[in-house]
Amino acid sequence: MIRAIQLNDQAQVRELLKMQLLSYSVEARLIGFYGIPGLHDTVETLQACGEQFFGCWQGEALAGAVSFKEENGCIDIHRLVVHPDFFRRGIGERLVSHVLDIFQHRAAKFIVATGAANLPAKRLYTKLGFVEQREVEAAPGFYITEFEK
Repeated sequence: MIRAIQLNDQAQVRELLKMQLLSYSVEARLIGFYGIPGLHDTVETLQACGEQFFGCWQGEALAGAVSFKEENGCIDIHRLVVHPDFFRRGIGERLVSHVLDIFQHRAAKFIVATGAANLPAKRLYTKLGFVEQREVEAAPGFYITEFEK
């Protein structure tokens, strides 16, 4: 089930943070970059981030989450994280599709970025209709790929 994550609910934010840290730890190993900002989040930084979150629950477990900001007709997807126990089950695709479906008639465009070496994420975004725009050096020697739809 996909539903909004309430950032004023301490229990939900703690569960989100725990899952996010597990997910980004796997991504960091995959892409060889441990400076992913989400690895350094706290309950407080998540609550203050200004993003909207949707979570996907499998039973009682938070299996994944997506966050975004809406600005001037653009939906900027900031985070897509899936608990490692739920990898390769379509959770990430369901979450991004949920955001696309909700905002398809209100947003002029959608943007997202991921580590250039994160091939699973790049394949997912391409599958969902995003088009690669450019690679940008986000930190010395670390590149991200920006997508738009």
